[in-house]
Amino acid sequence: MNFDGLDPGLGDFSPALHASLDPGLSPPLDPRLDPALLQGVELDPEALGVPVQVAEPVHLVEGMYSELHTVVSEVGVPVSATHFDIHEELLWIGNHRGHATSFFGPTMGRYSSFQVHASDDIRQIQTLENGVLFLSKNNLKCLTRGGLIMFDFPMEESVDMHSLLLTDNTTALMGGLQNYVVEVDLTTIQETQRFSVEVPGVAIMRQSNRFFFCGHTSGKVTLRDLRTFQLEQEFDAYSGSLSDFDVHGNLLVTCGFSSRMNGLACDRFLMVYDLRMMRAITPLQVHVDPLFLRFIPTYTSRLAIISQTGQCQFCEPTGLANVADIFHVNTVGQLVMSFDVSSSKQALVFGDSGGCVHLWADAADVTFNRYSRETEFALPCMVDTVHHLDWNHELMPLSLIPFPLTGSEPLLSDWPSAFSSPQPRRAPPVDPEILRTMKTVGFIGYAPNPRNKLRNQVPYKTKENDSEYDNYSQVPESPIGREEEPHLYMVPKKYRKVTIKYSKLGLEDFDFKHYNKTLFAGLEPHIPNAYCNCMIQVLYFLEPIRCLVQSHLCQKEFCLACELGFLFHMLDLSRGDPCQASNFLRAFRTIPEASALGLILADSDEQTGKVNLGRLIQSWNRFILTQLHQETQEQEGPQAYRGIGNSVFGSPGESVIGRLFGCEVENSSTCRCGKETVRSTLTLLFTMHYPDLSSTEKTIKESSFADILKKSICLEQNTQAWCENCEKYQPTVQTRNIRCLPDVLAINCEVNSAKEAEFWRVQAEYAFKKVLKKEEVDIPKPKDIHPTEWEDLCTVEGLNLYSSTEELRHVWIPLSLRLNLNKNKELDVCSWNEGEELSPEEEAAGNVVYDLVATVPHILDSRTGGNLVAHIKVSETYHQRKEGVTHQQWYLFNDFLIEPIDKVKISTKWMLAVFYVSVILTNSDFFNNPIEASVLLAEASLARKQRKTHATFIPLMLSEMPQAGDLVGLDAEFVTLNQEEAELRSDGTKSTIKPSQMSVARITCVRGQGPNEGVPFIDDYISTQEQVVDYLTQYSGIKPGDLDAKISSKHLTTLKSTYLKLRFLIDVGVKFVGHGLQKDFRVINLLVLKDQVIDTVYLFHMPRKRMISLRFLAWYFLDLKIQSETHDSIEDARTALQLYRKYLELSHGGNRQEDFRKVLKALYEKGRKIDWKVPDCDGNEGQSSPKSKSSVSSS
Repeated sequence: MNFDGLDPGLGDFSPALHASLDPGLSPPLDPRLDPALLQGVELDPEALGVPVQVAEPVHLVEGMYSELHTVVSEVGVPVSATHFDIHEELLWIGNHRGHATSFFGPTMGRYSSFQVHASDDIRQIQTLENGVLFLSKNNLKCLTRGGLIMFDFPMEESVDMHSLLLTDNTTALMGGLQNYVVEVDLTTIQETQRFSVEVPGVAIMRQSNRFFFCGHTSGKVTLRDLRTFQLEQEFDAYSGSLSDFDVHGNLLVTCGFSSRMNGLACDRFLMVYDLRMMRAITPLQVHVDPLFLRFIPTYTSRLAIISQTGQCQFCEPTGLANVADIFHVNTVGQLVMSFDVSSSKQALVFGDSGGCVHLWADAADVTFNRYSRETEFALPCMVDTVHHLDWNHELMPLSLIPFPLTGSEPLLSDWPSAFSSPQPRRAPPVDPEILRTMKTVGFIGYAPNPRNKLRNQVPYKTKENDSEYDNYSQVPESPIGREEEPHLYMVPKKYRKVTIKYSKLGLEDFDFKHYNKTLFAGLEPHIPNAYCNCMIQVLYFLEPIRCLVQSHLCQKEFCLACELGFLFHMLDLSRGDPCQASNFLRAFRTIPEASALGLILADSDEQTGKVNLGRLIQSWNRFILTQLHQETQEQEGPQAYRGIGNSVFGSPGESVIGRLFGCEVENSSTCRCGKETVRSTLTLLFTMHYPDLSSTEKTIKESSFADILKKSICLEQNTQAWCENCEKYQPTVQTRNIRCLPDVLAINCEVNSAKEAEFWRVQAEYAFKKVLKKEEVDIPKPKDIHPTEWEDLCTVEGLNLYSSTEELRHVWIPLSLRLNLNKNKELDVCSWNEGEELSPEEEAAGNVVYDLVATVPHILDSRTGGNLVAHIKVSETYHQRKEGVTHQQWYLFNDFLIEPIDKVKISTKWMLAVFYVSVILTNSDFFNNPIEASVLLAEASLARKQRKTHATFIPLMLSEMPQAGDLVGLDAEFVTLNQEEAELRSDGTKSTIKPSQMSVARITCVRGQGPNEGVPFIDDYISTQEQVVDYLTQYSGIKPGDLDAKISSKHLTTLKSTYLKLRFLIDVGVKFVGHGLQKDFRVINLLVLKDQVIDTVYLFHMPRKRMISLRFLAWYFLDLKIQSETHDSIEDARTALQLYRKYLELSHGGNRQEDFRKVLKALYEKGRKIDWKVPDCDGNEGQSSPKSKSSVSSS
């Protein structure tokens, strides 16, 4: 290969690449080869084509530390950990993005660079003989020095590790902000021991030949036994927090923060302890704010004290610090984030927040270790000249000979145009949804994004690989006539996935009544993991479960039964307006079992529609029944139903869920040797099992739903199992029989593949032929109908009753079943005519009729990824409460879309879960409200640093308990968990795809009457487990740390605790006064009746005019200036109360209504004049409020 024509300057980097760096800094990637990296490697300068240059020597004063080199690890990414390799001449760097980099020797040549963790920062690094340990928040990884993974040791997501200590070559200790320290065996990669420590855990660990030293964030240092880790001694160093400490000989020196002026201040006194006498000696005062410290025992036991701004001071621990011994690390304004000392004590390293690494040394030829082994290097790429070719060799391939192209002869691959023609790649057709919704303005069409393709990407697919485009062949390219094309949508409109269209006003102008004309409440689908909305509705309309969870109340912060009870209370109160399950789903995301089962979806999974919703909702069904059974097992449930009387469960630990859904199952395993093992369990639902089609059978045999259900309940299967008699695995026959019948029969249909769907389709055909034969009706067989083709089965209003025999072609599941468990405990299942009653003889024989009350189908739609809906038979009690009528009716629940249907009839491919009920409800409205007045009394704060002197409210006394009609001023502040997702349309307008996810951070309630009017009785800061992306400090007044129990000085509570207080106030019947309460209650996830809400934003509002801010109203009517810098919820709640008093003063009386309209007109006129901005000063008469004007004129 000939490279003579190449530009030799291509080997150099352009100076523009490093123009943004400081001139004194070396570029992070040296374009030239460093001879120090290639010890023992012979280089050929002529072959390399790049001149080899040796760096100029750096002159340092012997014994004095000064800067030797500065390199950039990753620009702009803070360096979180630094460590000198104790085996090789390497310096390891870890940053906040989980990336690790190593540099070789004093020249700081880059040796290796690799990603350790996808997102978490690297918190500590330790080196082994054959690898490097990296500690992140909840993970310990060991990698080779080249970046290959040796092992990965993940921990629980809740842990927060900070310190890593190697006790020997095979054992490591890990500590963090939890109440234990973990010991890990590095050979077996197993946790060997777990030592308990006091909260808040261990942040720093050191070791000497006598003790383990543990530094706590509370300011303490504890000494522990090397063998047992038992506490031996404790030093309370600082009142605030501990920053760093080090041990040398008999001295322990610490630095940290002290509590001063309601905050933390860096303490310039280093606490020094004598480990022989175990007491403190004279503190050492330094001249910098210490953040790190290390002993550097070279000539003497010197201490290096480092501040966050880069100041470095050296001093003796038992002497006086000298100002002359202060040096400065040139961080160019960045903060020092990490610090380490080499084992030879000849080198210091500093990592800063800008991604730079500063190496200091006391000699130019510094070594990191006294005895380092040789470091392996990757050999550089040597480009050799073309080898000599032997023309006389018979096997020499001619392709190795460079051959020049001649213009006279064409190449073999250059086909003539007669045999070839250009074929451009066919563009995919326009989505039918875009064509259907497109509006034309001039010659440009506008349509909302259907969001079924990746953003900014158009995947090209061939016709052979994907037949999706074949379905679009009949799509008209013109918008004319599209409304009359029924084949564009094969799924009825009401079964399609519904979405909320957001505007500038959010949800205020979205017409939910268009989708729901009933008085039942739907559920909003935009919340993460809202795929379970349909199952929540099913549980709500099972009356005993509703009564159970609404009577349940426990002390657990995240209890699904409690949250489900709160949600059902909102569904009870709603009169057709949709509710949201945000608090329930928030608690659901914290359940470890839900995460382990894969029930918690990421936002990307829900948006792309790639999730198997069928499997997911069936797993959720099994999980929620088990979880409710466990959570309510300790409490006695409400007597809201009458069972069938044959349940054998009466133990004190049973739950209402167990009595409703529970069925005692006897599992028997019989080995071929004859040994039989029997054990009893409790099952809450049954899963359908379908017969396997053998290789000889080509057609599926006819089976009724009752037969399949019986075989699924009384299951018999062959499997390999351990036999204690044979002492080995043997073929075993396992059978399952039930010993009682449940009140509610919950069934997972397990139609998850084409095999099960085909079985349902064939059985429906068999059932259809049976009906034809019975009625002796000869109906011509129609064409095969795809499971999603509904147009022949649907009318404009909805699904018909079985008005024709043809419609029975898709029906296999019966509307009623009769189950019987005889004296020999043998189960009999058969279909039953709906509405037909049992005879007295049949009832005496133990027959029970189950009526179908709910089904959950999966709607298959390739354009949206599909969705889940529910068909529910709403009982008389719900109609009585909502509409005052007594009848039963089937309804379709599709998130916030609710429609009555004549009778449930679903395609055989869509069935997922069904519920049969035999229980007779009596006195179903009866349940005890578990929320009592005691929730308003004083409670302890979660914040450890909160003191009584910081209290901003006075709890209600027993004599002040609110009554119906009392006024309560309320205001809430929020933080952002997820930012809003929006896109710009082609016409320049903004479209909100997904609103920002807010979380309540502070709730304040003030007294609205009495001698203490205006005094708050609730001022709770809400602790959150989820990551906050924006504290909105300018608008909320919430600062980072206010919601953290470790450092907050506020009255911190759980959301559930404050929620109970507000629920009690709502149940009592108080009237809430505030500004913009609709959004407050929505984020808190509360539903309050309109007659209990007095919103000042509507009191001072004229129709078709803008809403006016609280700040402007307070200035205009009350001459108060609020919200100057940040919002304060106490101030806002008091102001809203005063505005309400002002409204009563202005609007009530003889002709006050007409006068009040004039006041509002003047208000809007004044606002337009000054652009709705509150003036900074009232010196100008034209910019003063009317109240200040009247006070001046009266004086």
